[in-house]
Amino acid sequence: MPPDVGRFSPPTNSIIFPSLLIRPAKTEDAAVIAAIYNQSILAGDCTMDQAPRSPADISAWISHFNKRETILLLELDQQVLGWGIIKQYSDRPGYRFCCETSVYVRRAKVGKGYGSYLQEALLKKCSIFGYHHVVAKIWANNPGSISMHKRFGFKIVGTQTEIGYADGKWVDVVIMQCIVE
Repeated sequence: MPPDVGRFSPPTNSIIFPSLLIRPAKTEDAAVIAAIYNQSILAGDCTMDQAPRSPADISAWISHFNKRETILLLELDQQVLGWGIIKQYSDRPGYRFCCETSVYVRRAKVGKGYGSYLQEALLKKCSIFGYHHVVAKIWANNPGSISMHKRFGFKIVGTQTEIGYADGKWVDVVIMQCIVE
């Protein structure tokens, strides 16, 4: 894990965030996960999903996870502000040590550091799950997310030009990777 990751550790006795909690999602959390995700879908600037997701859609994700996949929620004062997902990169056995992560934060809370708390928790969980290689796919015009991932040791390994099509225009996606121990 990158040496500077520790500075983003969720504080357990923090004066600034005394009630910050990161926890695994349950199927009962599907509505809030969908609400946060739908903000990003409707903004059309960071996911290739183009139709809002229902709580039933999210429940299906959670119920079909394998033992090395999860969604983590970030709560402050018992309000869910964001979530992050770890999912297998491929079901082919040769890729069993590789996963993909994504982070979504309530739009009104973006840029306040909550995504960093989630990213650190995701990377720690990736290590616990036995993953060695973590992939993030980020819209090329999302410098905030690219910068945040770089702080955690992710490196840009390529750009897929015009791989997506959203809101009437082609979208480039940056592929980033991080090796975890």
